[in-house]
Amino acid sequence: MSVTQVAVVGAYGRMGEAISAAVDAADDLALLARIGSGDNLDALAEVDVAVDVTRPDQVLATLRRAVDLGTHVVVGTSGMAGARLDEVRDLLADNPSVGVLVAPNFSVGAVLAMRFAAQAAAYFESVEVVEMHHPDKVDAPSGTARRTAQLIAAAREQAGLGPVPDATGDDGAAARGFDIDGIAVHALRVRGLTASQEVLLGGVGETLSIRHDSHDRASFMPGVLAAVRAVPSMPGLTVGLDAVLGL
Repeated sequence: MSVTQVAVVGAYGRMGEAISAAVDAADDLALLARIGSGDNLDALAEVDVAVDVTRPDQVLATLRRAVDLGTHVVVGTSGMAGARLDEVRDLLADNPSVGVLVAPNFSVGAVLAMRFAAQAAAYFESVEVVEMHHPDKVDAPSGTARRTAQLIAAAREQAGLGPVPDATGDDGAAARGFDIDGIAVHALRVRGLTASQEVLLGGVGETLSIRHDSHDRASFMPGVLAAVRAVPSMPGLTVGLDAVLGL
């Protein structure tokens, strides 16, 4: 059996500790290196796949070094959107055999909830996203919420729907959430939560709620391991676990 050599970058945070343990317990994976945030990245030369769960201001350093070395990368760090993804594409243009998989969420349930929300979006006039996390999370809105809003907006555009109705004036703009492609996203930070998201869709006389809750980081580990196993055969940039899960 072929064994994939893995490094975890950001290995001493809570998510990094959980990923390191999950990789170490998998028969077909070997945990070769645990790298702290900001540590030397030379060990990336010795592995097949690096998993980055650092911080938005550190993840690009991992990507630059890994791609230059020909090491595949799975990114679970938030903040990977817009200009950061464009930089990854530029890096990969000179290293087309390297795979980088950016996962806004590793939970299989969360990925399915995003897919369901995008499917439902074409049928409802109104839609908003509420994401709920612990107060130690450093970014808002979450990467999952950003990705969900983008998928919903694309589905609405394809269906020919106009803007989401909202008669709120400028005085209430600050209370209406963060606008992502015309979709309002609200972020809650409450002690006791791990990671939850609810998409609320509404039409005349009815509403539909699509909610997912992660109660423990263990819920992310099947998706992490699936991504690590898949990324060597997925050259270029992949955003989301959809392709890994066959969606």
